[in-house]
Amino acid sequence: MAFDIDMIKKVYENFPKRVDKAREVVGKPLTLSEKILYAHLWDGEPNTAFKRGKDYVDFAPDRIACQDATAQMALLQFMQAGKDKVAVPTTVHCDHLIQAKQGAAADLKRANETSSEVFDFLASVSNKYGIGFWKPGAGIIHQVVLENYAFPGGMMIGTDSHTVNAGGLGMVAIGVGGADAVDVMAGMAWELKFPKLIGVKLTGNISGWTAPKDVILKVAEILTVKGGTGAIVEYFGPGAKNLSCTGKGTICNMGAEIGATTSTFGYDESMERYLRATDRSDVADEANKIKEYLTADDEVYENPEQYFDQLIEIDLSTLMPHLNGPFTPDLATEVGTMTEKAKSNDWPLAVEWGLIGSCTNSSYEDLSRASSIAQQALDKKLKTKAEFGINPGSEQVRYTTERDGILDIFEKLDATIFTNACGPCIGQWARYEDPKNAPKNSIVHSFNRNFAKRADGNPNTHAFVASPEMTAAIAIAGRLDFNPMTDKLINEDGEEVMLDEPTGWELPPKGFEVKENGYVDPVVDGSDVEVIVAPDSERLELLTPFEPIGDEIKGAKLLIKAFGKCTTDHISMAGPWLRFRGHLDNISNNCLIGAVNAYNKQTNMVKNQLTGEFGGVPDTQRDYKAKGIKTIVVGDHNYGEGSSREHAAMEPRHLGVAAVLVKSFARIHETNLKKQGMLALTFDNEADYDLIQEDDTFNFLNLNEFAPDKPLNIEVVHADGSKDVIKTNHSYNDAQIAWYKAGSALNLIAKQNA
Repeated sequence: MAFDIDMIKKVYENFPKRVDKAREVVGKPLTLSEKILYAHLWDGEPNTAFKRGKDYVDFAPDRIACQDATAQMALLQFMQAGKDKVAVPTTVHCDHLIQAKQGAAADLKRANETSSEVFDFLASVSNKYGIGFWKPGAGIIHQVVLENYAFPGGMMIGTDSHTVNAGGLGMVAIGVGGADAVDVMAGMAWELKFPKLIGVKLTGNISGWTAPKDVILKVAEILTVKGGTGAIVEYFGPGAKNLSCTGKGTICNMGAEIGATTSTFGYDESMERYLRATDRSDVADEANKIKEYLTADDEVYENPEQYFDQLIEIDLSTLMPHLNGPFTPDLATEVGTMTEKAKSNDWPLAVEWGLIGSCTNSSYEDLSRASSIAQQALDKKLKTKAEFGINPGSEQVRYTTERDGILDIFEKLDATIFTNACGPCIGQWARYEDPKNAPKNSIVHSFNRNFAKRADGNPNTHAFVASPEMTAAIAIAGRLDFNPMTDKLINEDGEEVMLDEPTGWELPPKGFEVKENGYVDPVVDGSDVEVIVAPDSERLELLTPFEPIGDEIKGAKLLIKAFGKCTTDHISMAGPWLRFRGHLDNISNNCLIGAVNAYNKQTNMVKNQLTGEFGGVPDTQRDYKAKGIKTIVVGDHNYGEGSSREHAAMEPRHLGVAAVLVKSFARIHETNLKKQGMLALTFDNEADYDLIQEDDTFNFLNLNEFAPDKPLNIEVVHADGSKDVIKTNHSYNDAQIAWYKAGSALNLIAKQNA
């Protein structure tokens, strides 16, 4: 039986009439994405046809999911909101704070010891406010959500950018910052700019070495890391129906890597099979009653060019396996064409690790297909040339794959089975004692991101993204340019052998099974539950509300002008810094330390205009703050790409940065800056980025007239006394300007609740 079946029934009860009304209001057939959006309006029945990419709209999500690294700050904020209980079903999942090192048992034991304070905090605050709690080792948030909470036609938000994974079960599931989640937890509307729509028509059938992973690796090549910004990607066509539910989840998951608001598929038989296999036949029965509403109208898929803002078509029958990377998930290479490309770019051809798992590819199907390659290695007397690591997606997947002998196959190949947790995917990997001085090398993994230093902290690690089965094959061969479709390997007997095509099971033939899934239900009345945060804790710190920046910014200094790609990993690194995610002041010591200074091309080395000396970004900014001087950060395109982590907005805000001025923003980060009461601005003329000099001072000329659609003009005073006035744009509406004036969105919520 499903969690929250009564809530799901209520959603389905309202769904048809709201969609019918929306179709009438819009005056044309609707895509699936539009149906879900219009069915979840805060005001109930639709009465307005919203403009895509223009109108801000209030929505009422059905549920919220938080992972332990982001949940700390989200729940610390919620504790300030003045509410006794969360207003919508919410869960917390402990998956980020478990470091991969020795193997599942030892790593989980160590995590429970080193992070007990944080886990105890999350358990108690969940218990107090009516939040479902998934213990360490229970699984990776997005796999657990897919197995337990996702449902066709639903809307959810989550404090992790890969919340979009639930699109594999036909949801509109969107990654947000903690402040957005707090709004919904507190019973308020959630605001989103009505997305544009990108349609991806899939024809043909996947076969051979090609996997669902290769669909999104191809889409990433086509759209690039910012091509999906402000849009929902909706997959359809006969090829879409031929994909498994977890395969669809993989495709939706990596939609975060193209900047998409989310991705989704229409309800079909593969979703029904998955719901029934995961003990949710009641949801499947209810979905079947309105299944024509849980996919786009027929006219949309018959004439997609009339209903989508952009259309892509991919023939799965001709799609080849891909390797994407290094250092960016949109640099695609077809398997079989790697040799010359790698040599010309000086990418190491020897592969040192193959890693399978993370929220992207850790399902039963993924592990079973990869294990078929591992079994061939055993049968054909091959040994892995690279080291091999496996992260099961959930305790249910782990238990079932262990029962069915799948994990045993990997272990016979000397693979390390890590905890059911994120591990290397998010930098929680104790690969090196000193990653900064580690050698140049290549790894291949089935994760979603491959930014520099992401997996192991080593800037010289070249990480390539591939399907689980391709990762297994390359780990066995030990070469980046291995093509299993054509290349032979030499076995222990000196014989030439080839790997056959992978095989596997969409769902476990004997069904899923688990002894202890790791879920803890909250008490009905949490009023007597005490949440303890030690005043001298290094890991947790109660929040103090931010003071408003105000309507006058004069004499602001440049903190850093970031050069090139500046992701949330550059602004607020993960890895060892995850331990401070609940302590704003301590984690602020990593603020922008990964951003490249445009003037000296170094990281964490900026000029202090007050002393003329160079130092780390956080130290320099703390000096400005101590002297009451506001600062601004300048950046390039797609600033804040990557994770949803709101620490990348909260840290500069805490340290005294007043504004971030860039060529363009990633969606979640722009919202996070707004929520924390900062100015998120874009150059009207991108060439003005080049005007900014190292010793500049900034005077905002018309901030007292801050209003929607009205540019803000900034006087830039250079060290030689010369001046430039630059025009900057913003996307604030009246409600968001109110956040700025209150000091943060949370300040406004607390005031309203008081």
